[in-house]
Amino acid sequence: MAIKGSLKEASLPDVLQLLALGQKTGCLSIADRSNFGYIYFDRGRISYASIVNRRDRLGDILVKHEKITQEQLDAAIHRQAKARDKKLGEILVIQNVLTQQELERYMRMQIEESVYYLFTWTQGTFNFEADVRPEQQDFLVSINPESLLLEGARRVDEWGLIEKKIPSFDLIFLVDRDRLAISDAKLTEVQDRLLPLLDGSRDVNQVIEDSGLGEFEVGKALYGLVTAGFLHRAGRTASAEDVKMTDARVEEHRNLGIAFYKTGMLDEAAREFRRVAELRGTDANAHFFIGLVALKQARWREAMEALRLAAEKGGGRPAVFHNLGFARGGGVLGGGRARAHRSAGVRGVGDRRLEAGRSRERRGTSRPGKGAVRREGAADLVLGAGAGSRGRRGLRNRGAGRGAGRRGLPPERRVTEQPFRAA
Repeated sequence: MAIKGSLKEASLPDVLQLLALGQKTGCLSIADRSNFGYIYFDRGRISYASIVNRRDRLGDILVKHEKITQEQLDAAIHRQAKARDKKLGEILVIQNVLTQQELERYMRMQIEESVYYLFTWTQGTFNFEADVRPEQQDFLVSINPESLLLEGARRVDEWGLIEKKIPSFDLIFLVDRDRLAISDAKLTEVQDRLLPLLDGSRDVNQVIEDSGLGEFEVGKALYGLVTAGFLHRAGRTASAEDVKMTDARVEEHRNLGIAFYKTGMLDEAAREFRRVAELRGTDANAHFFIGLVALKQARWREAMEALRLAAEKGGGRPAVFHNLGFARGGGVLGGGRARAHRSAGVRGVGDRRLEAGRSRERRGTSRPGKGAVRREGAADLVLGAGAGSRGRRGLRNRGAGRGAGRRGLPPERRVTEQPFRAA
């Protein structure tokens, strides 16, 4: 069952209740212009939740509850850097710093915090895709969504007040230490922890990152300090157009682009990859994905231009020329298709996708024959040779340009989505 809509028309708690009552299994994606989150369901119960580009706060939660020390967390993070296939919680259990039961308890807490944060999103869209499960998650939970609604509603109400004092996370605050020194007010533990960070050099986003606390905790603490007159605005961070973006910022847009792309939100994906291309002009992957989106939407000239830029900036990788051949075969510049396959062949000898494309070109057609075997082969082309039946089924259900179907397989079944590292 496909469920999609706007958060202005249906609140997230209402959507969660609907999925719980229907005992649905799948992934609920929530997106606004600059954020993207997931909530996974298993027979109507929440099994996992995450937010793209949001710091994994498991370690911070464990330190806050005095289950581990900061030194133990730092040591585990250092070990994780050398063993990237291990998750932080798994490393802490191996080191006997944490028991399996404690890990699962605090994993549940982290997932609940993610859902609570998603409750504060009042704009954007949601989309539920059935039978989709989390990838590579060792620890899943089982939470009744209704158990989160009361606390979620309380936080939403408080967040409405917080936003009146802190309307944007790009604001920079400075402590009025003279006023604080003569005051008898008793600060909370969180407020005391934040004071050293409120030095006029960090915006709220950076305070959240450096403190290791959640958005709600920091927002609530700052709200109290501002209301008491202990904080005043010192400015705001410069816009992305005015400063050189860091690698982390570029990756944020890339991650959002990939997330939008995977859920079929192609216009949003193209927007994020164009942002990457603007911020890092040499990024070939950005142009590669812009080209993929254009192919899926049957915008052949735009696809050719994006893939041409990807070829120039990425050193002419075979995958680019493979897709460029299909773009040129879209009815605009059909005569250039064979040249693209020949260019790809020089750079990708032995690539079976390229060999297949050139073979069809020699036979005078780029259209695979009909039949289940060829359709599955096309699914393997996009999803990889190990694609399961569900992946193939999902691929068969996706469409691109209207004319593409009449020529055989839609464009996305004839291209490779495998990105490459920019040279």
